[in-house]
Formats: sequence, structure tokens, C-alpha cells
Amino acid sequence: MEAVFRTCAQTGLKVHNHAERLIRVNAVAGVFSILFGGIAAVLVLLTRWPAVHLLDPASYYRALTFHGINMLIFWIIFFEVAVLYFAGPIVLGSRLAWPKIGWVSFFLMVAGSLLIDIAILQGRADVMFTSYAPMQAASHFYLGWILFAVGALVAVCNFFASLVVARAEKTYTGSIPLVTFGAATAGIIAVVTLAHGAIIYIPTWLWSLGIIERIDPGIYRLIWWALGHSSQQINVAAMVTIWYLLATLTVGATPINEKVCRSAFLLYILFINLASAHHLLVDPQLSPAWKIWNTSYGMYLAVLASMIHGMTVPASVEVAQRRKGLTKGLFEWLAKAPWGSPGFAALALSLVLFGFIGGITGVTFGAEQVNIISHNTLRITGHFHATVVAGTTLAFMGLTYYVVPLIFRRHLISTKLATAQ
Repeated sequence: MEAVFRTCAQTGLKVHNHAERLIRVNAVAGVFSILFGGIAAVLVLLTRWPAVHLLDPASYYRALTFHGINMLIFWIIFFEVAVLYFAGPIVLGSRLAWPKIGWVSFFLMVAGSLLIDIAILQGRADVMFTSYAPMQAASHFYLGWILFAVGALVAVCNFFASLVVARAEKTYTGSIPLVTFGAATAGIIAVVTLAHGAIIYIPTWLWSLGIIERIDPGIYRLIWWALGHSSQQINVAAMVTIWYLLATLTVGATPINEKVCRSAFLLYILFINLASAHHLLVDPQLSPAWKIWNTSYGMYLAVLASMIHGMTVPASVEVAQRRKGLTKGLFEWLAKAPWGSPGFAALALSLVLFGFIGGITGVTFGAEQVNIISHNTLRITGHFHATVVAGTTLAFMGLTYYVVPLIFRRHLISTKLATAQ
């Protein structure tokens, strides 16, 4: 298949047409997912409001499950696939390795997400977000998870194959850019995460068909959280990658020390998935040593990586601003930052809100005493809303305002409205 490129007039980036189309459809699918999840969120809110109490208990929990899966899984992973195709072929100026396979992966993800949503709306998947065994849903619910996980896994493989193509065709020199390196980090975490999803949902699907007699609940919980929480670690790596990209796009920032930044991404690869263990701290089958290592020593190395990124991104912005002559006092560089740009506003708010609300609360859950007190309370809900909404979604939307002109070739209706959002 012949590769066709165009050059963006604004950025000068070389855009492969097949990568461009796949970025579009994955981003749009993600936006539809957040729309569906948002509608369900309104229903949940109106039910929790005592004066309205809209839904009966069964419908409430279906809406809650629908909301969680569409927002935490579908929206995030569809958009992350778009980010991978952007950070690979577009940033490197290369072609997408397997365009047809890219479409296969997309349709697998769409089919999987629809099967899951349909099962929930039918009332045939009243097993909540975690779908813990021995609770059982309809077989097409589990089949949907398998299709979605396999489709996303294929998309990640397509991204890595595109890196090989770019290297072979010498579309760049030296090391891959930091943005691509960060996306590769997210891709590696995604491989581990999605593989666990396939590993646990394939036997569960066979169990729902009556082919397997039973699923061990303890093993299910252990493997499922390597999907459930680790999928949010893909978010973290992708979000930090977007922080660096937005810093460059908005103020022309470059990392002060790329080696340090890359080392922090490496810490993510090695340790960030261990944080999944804090969901299992009250599980009696796991040893105290396993729990302490994963949620203390192991997880803290991932926290160290986040702290490094949390300092290097604003530091790079400050250096870039001071190079422009904004050196008066301690904070002129910040006061005269491009706050009118939706990309910069999203970067600043995402970094602060994720770091101080989402990140810190997550670290405290690694302490067993705090975890036991917080387990199954609204503190958990507040934590992941602070990470996924205030952190990840805000960063993703900030990038969207740059992707729309570049990939969709459309102008924003109102920059002021985007900034206000």
C-alpha cells in the first residue's frame, strides 16, 4: 500500500494519511464514549440527589457500571490509541506500519465496547465494574472485553511496528523524541495491562458458556486488578507524555535534562503496575510481605517518577519563559504565561490537580491502615475522579485543541470557550 503524506502548514509535521484517519476515528470513538459515560453520570447524580432519586436500585447500579466502564476504560483507551498513532508516525514523520491492521483493531475495539454496553443496558451484566466471580454476566459481556482488549493490544503492536519502520527508513536521527519515548512507555504498560485482561476474561467467558466449571475468585481478583488499575497507569504515562508535548506546543519548552525524564519513564515501566496491589490490601489470601513490597517500596519508586515529571515539566516551562525575557521577580514567567491558550490552561491545571489531589490521595491508599478505613468509601471515588478527570481528561482535552487543526483540519469555534472549559 503506497504511503501518502501531506505537510501541515502550521506545524510542518509530515502527516501520513492512514495514520491521520485512524487518529480521527479513535479520537471520535473516545469522545462518544465520554458522552455516553457523561449521560450515565448525570443519571447517577440525579439518583444520589435525595430530592430527585431518579432511578431504582437496579437501574442505578447499571448506570453506575455503564458510567465507569465508558469513562475509565473506553474513553481513555480509544484516545490513547490515537495518541500512540500521533506520537509514532506523525511525530517521527513516518508511515503507519500496518494500516489495514489498524482498522481491524479499531473495529474490534468498537465491537467489544458495544457488546459490553449492550449487555449492561440489557440488565444481563449486573456484576458492577469489577465483575468479580462468582457473580456471572451474559457471555457476550465477557466476549466484548476480550474483543476490546485484543483490539487495543493489536493497536499497540501497530505503534511499535511503526517505530521499527521509522527507524529502518531513517525518518529521524539519534534517539526517538521524548514524546515518542513517553508514548512507548504507555504502550509497554498497555501490553502488560491488556494481556492480563485477555488472560482473565477468556476463561471467564468460557465459564459463562458452561465450558469451564468454576473460576477461582481469588485468582480472578488478582489478575483482574492488573487490568483494572493498570489501565489507569497507561493513562498516567500518556498524560505525562502530553504534558511534555503541551509544554513544547504552548511556550516552546524543552526538557532541562532528557536523561532524567527518560529515567523517570523507565521507573514507570518497572514499578507503576505494582500500585494495583492497593486494591487487594484487605484480601486475606495474599501475604503481608507481598502487600508491603508492592504498595510501599515498589509503588514509591513509581511515585518518585511522578515527582520527577511534576518538577521537570513546570521547570522547563519556566526556563522557556525566562529565555523570552520574562525574568522580573520570581513569578513573572508564570503570570505572563499564555493562560488564554486552552492547551496551556489544561497543562497547568492537569499538572496541579493530578499531583496534589489525585496523586497524593493514591499514595495514602498504599498504607494498609488507611486503606482499610478508606475501602469502599467516597474517598476512593474522589481519588480516581481527581486522577482521570482532573488529570488525564483535562490533559487529553488540552491536546485535542491542537489535534483538531492538525488532524481534522478544522478551526476551533471559540478559543475562549475552550479555555473556559
